[in-house]
Amino acid sequence: MPEYAKFTEDMIKTHTILIPDMLPIHFRLLVAIFEAEGYKMELLRNDSRAVVDEGLKNVHNDACYPALLVIGQFMDALNSGKYDPDKTALLITQTGGGCRASNYIHLLRKAVDKNYPQVPVVSLNFSGLEKDSAFRISPKNFVKLLHAVLYGDLLMTCYNKCRAYEVHKGESKKMLRKWENRIGNIFRKGSRMYLKTKKIYRDVLNDFGSIELSGEKKIRVGIVGEIYVKYSPLANNHLEDFLISEGCEPVVPSLLEFVMYCAAGTFNDAKIYDNTTKMSLAYKAGYKLLYAKQKELIKVMKEQGSFEPLHDFEHLRHLADKYINQGVVMGEGWLIPAEMAALAQSGVDNIICTQPFGCLPNHIVAKGMSRAIKQDNPNANIVAIDYDPGATRVNQENRIKLMLANARMGK
Repeated sequence: MPEYAKFTEDMIKTHTILIPDMLPIHFRLLVAIFEAEGYKMELLRNDSRAVVDEGLKNVHNDACYPALLVIGQFMDALNSGKYDPDKTALLITQTGGGCRASNYIHLLRKAVDKNYPQVPVVSLNFSGLEKDSAFRISPKNFVKLLHAVLYGDLLMTCYNKCRAYEVHKGESKKMLRKWENRIGNIFRKGSRMYLKTKKIYRDVLNDFGSIELSGEKKIRVGIVGEIYVKYSPLANNHLEDFLISEGCEPVVPSLLEFVMYCAAGTFNDAKIYDNTTKMSLAYKAGYKLLYAKQKELIKVMKEQGSFEPLHDFEHLRHLADKYINQGVVMGEGWLIPAEMAALAQSGVDNIICTQPFGCLPNHIVAKGMSRAIKQDNPNANIVAIDYDPGATRVNQENRIKLMLANARMGK
């Protein structure tokens, strides 16, 4: 095994850590949390064709599109001359599951080692991977990260709803920036105010609820699929912006659902294979905490009444059981059909399933389950869109326009 540069505690003060642009709202809050601990971080926003080209140069053809984009975005940033390689590190997340995503870090290290061997690659994970890294998540920061996910989900939900109907263009973006800064500053200052969730939830909901919206009825389009392509504007060619431009309201499931899916998978596997461990028990306890926090947010959203609450995760699990076993946890596994069914049940009949081309698990659980979901929800209009270096944006958008044409005919 070759020796790659490692991130040490001394580098916390000297290095800027670059982060890939997967969840712009959530990751801004994540950056604020670690800035309070003395880290210097920057969320990458480079999304030109050069990112794809760098990915193709450094990643073999068997790797999936998210790996190509994440690595391409890092390499493009390092090649830009904007960052000093001697004082730069790269942060990548790992789920620890069966998806190839858990191996991105090795591909990234190999790519970086060719031209920037001094640049360390850091893993953010909760699966016990990369134990020798100086980048560790304390229990206190885990709680902060959980709240960042909750606040990020709420901001994302309110923002997508308001910008689809706002009378005064740009007002929703200003409100989003206001709350990103306000919550981010709470984390940066090390204040425990972030724990006053009900007050912050209500203030966010009331502020977004004060935005003047048109009474126009628009097509609501749900977005599900592989975690990176579903959320990353770079990966899905700014899909949410495109839907807004087409006069639609994008409806994006919360990140917390994926976090809970990962936690549930661990203790559910222990039950299926009769192999209870300390880790599976810890994940079960963690899941109970996550679910309690989700229920709290859902309750506040229902009480405030301006925005549709998030999907109750236990309801998602119940929906999944109708179509697929919860033991199917490769990729996004049973979560994709569960989210599609939940969207269809809640009146979001038009659903885009975003998939990296060649991601076999997600093709099976998404395309494979679509017919069964349509049989139970006759109005469901589901289209799978593949994303890869050879797929043109025009072709993807034309397929979505065809779906929207069908939706308008069915109005």
